[in-house]
This record gives sequence, structure tokens and C-alpha cells, in this order.
Amino acid sequence: MPKNLGRYGIHIIDDQKLELVERIKDSITEMLAYDTIQLYKISSYLADKLNYSYSYLSNLFSEATYTSIENFIILKKVDRAKELMAETNLTLTEIAFRLNYSSVAHLSGQFKKQRD
Repeated sequence: MPKNLGRYGIHIIDDQKLELVERIKDSITEMLAYDTIQLYKISSYLADKLNYSYSYLSNLFSEATYTSIENFIILKKVDRAKELMAETNLTLTEIAFRLNYSSVAHLSGQFKKQRD
């Protein structure tokens, strides 16, 4: 494979574990983009989709990224909430529901934590 593929945004991932971490991130992002997060338990969704135990995926993710899957999900959910606020006329209650928060206060708390 030519080395100049990088200039086209194509990178060859030699490490299968890093590729799996990217698949975890992509799966979470996809789940949020299609507003299906409230339909599944995330641990079950990832384990089923990627064919590994959630425990293995969680440990691998933490090892590779120095953060947990749960923290990554919070960051992605806050980003998705910002997108929904900017791009739709949804209320905060509707956004909180779509992102599987128990209340607007819980969503607001996640914004505050991210800011700190």
C-alpha cells in the first residue's frame, strides 16, 4: 500500500485493537445520530454489534483512550444535544428524551460537567 494515502485522509490501521476502538466510537456516534440510544442498553448494543463482551470492549477502550466508554458517551451526547438545539425547534425536554436523559436537569448537569 502506498505511503502517500495519508494526504487523502486514508490511513492504514495496523493495530486491530485501535481499529476496534474506532468501531466502538463509530457505533456510539451512529447510535446517537439515528436517535436510537433510548431503544437499547449501550453495553448490550455494543457487545452485539461488535461481537465482543462489553467488559472486553470497555477495558480495551479505556486502555487505548485513557477514558471510559461512559465518559465518551457523555461527551457525544452533549455534542448531539448542541446540534439538536442549533438545528431543530425541539424543546430541551424533547432533546433530553431523545438522548435518554431522565430529565432536563440531568442533561443540564452534563453540560455543566463538561464545562468544568
